[in-house]
Amino acid sequence: MMAEKLPAEFIGVKFSCSEDFSEIIIAELGELGYNSMMETEDGVEGYIEIEKFSGQDVKDLVAKYAKLTPLSYTIEEVERKNWNEDWERNYDPIIVEDRCLVRATFHKIEEKYPYEIIITPKMSFGTGHHATTYLMLKNQMEHDHRGKRVLDAGCGTAILAIMASKLGAKEVIAYDIDSWSIENAPENVELNQCNNVSVFGGTIESLHLEGHFDIILANINKNVLLDEIKHYQAYLPEKGVLMLSGFYDSDDQDLQDEAARYGLQLLGRSSRNYWSSLVFEKT
Repeated sequence: MMAEKLPAEFIGVKFSCSEDFSEIIIAELGELGYNSMMETEDGVEGYIEIEKFSGQDVKDLVAKYAKLTPLSYTIEEVERKNWNEDWERNYDPIIVEDRCLVRATFHKIEEKYPYEIIITPKMSFGTGHHATTYLMLKNQMEHDHRGKRVLDAGCGTAILAIMASKLGAKEVIAYDIDSWSIENAPENVELNQCNNVSVFGGTIESLHLEGHFDIILANINKNVLLDEIKHYQAYLPEKGVLMLSGFYDSDDQDLQDEAARYGLQLLGRSSRNYWSSLVFEKT
């Protein structure tokens, strides 16, 4: 007997584009609210809840870059149960700065690294493959987390929260508004045996968090960061550190200007494939 087909829960859009434009398409999809994006051999795949999908958004995106590069796409309905199979076909392990291995459970890596993070991504953002996640992990390994209280804003897979725990953080609070992340993040936390990481659903405003955080991590997008910097700084004590990514290096000045309004002094900047990360200290 043929099994009854489950109703589609997501729309998958597969873009065919040059490698140079993959990062740009991923950024655009993030702005449109897509849950997960990943680079493929042909270009980019993006996934969004069926009720949030707009065909006109996709047409407008293609039209925006039509004069700059050949860009085509296909659309398909995606059942939730098939997502892990897609990741197992496309998800390769990565190594961050020769110090941190990020892998899935099905990867067998013999070489040992100081830090190892196991991620089952499902449809949540944050596997280390995207330049912004790589930059955030790099930043974290350059800052002392021992005994610190850490906040992971918009945690996705909770990869940054897990890194904070492995770096010796005393307590880590992670949150996201995406339903997939709220389901997936605790699974990854448990997989990495990080008992001091708690995951919540909500926003920086709705959660009404208590106390200060010595380090706040936020790998989101420019517009959200510009809107929420004022909230982040309120949770930072003097000398508290704010690490940001999720934007292009051309956006650095806008983020620095907004941070400066709240007494956040730039400690460092790094970039990778035109994406940027900024680290601030509250003075």
